[in-house]
Amino acid sequence: MEEIVLCAASSYEQKFYLNPQFTALPETIRQELQIMCVLYTEDVGGILMVVFDEDGCLQLKVEHEENDFAFDEIGSVLKIKQLQQTKRELFEALELYYRVVYLKEELPCS
Repeated sequence: MEEIVLCAASSYEQKFYLNPQFTALPETIRQELQIMCVLYTEDVGGILMVVFDEDGCLQLKVEHEENDFAFDEIGSVLKIKQLQQTKRELFEALELYYRVVYLKEELPCS
């Protein structure tokens, strides 16, 4: 199994993409993801992708064009760390959703 893109935003095309497989997510979650991705690309530049790896872990991946001198590499690293902290609950909930709905894992007992 390979990575599954949940959503992505590009500062080059000024577009946001949500994988159609995830349209069942609540509207508020989809909006939060869109705002997060678009603000990131407006602030730092490049392309931000939110992907699930083969284990169902959520990862933030950043790409930028080689000749993009406006891309803020240091700002990118700092912004990713900030998102991982401030959006931790959202990311954990999305991982649980993905594992149960797509990987067909059992819900852990609490």
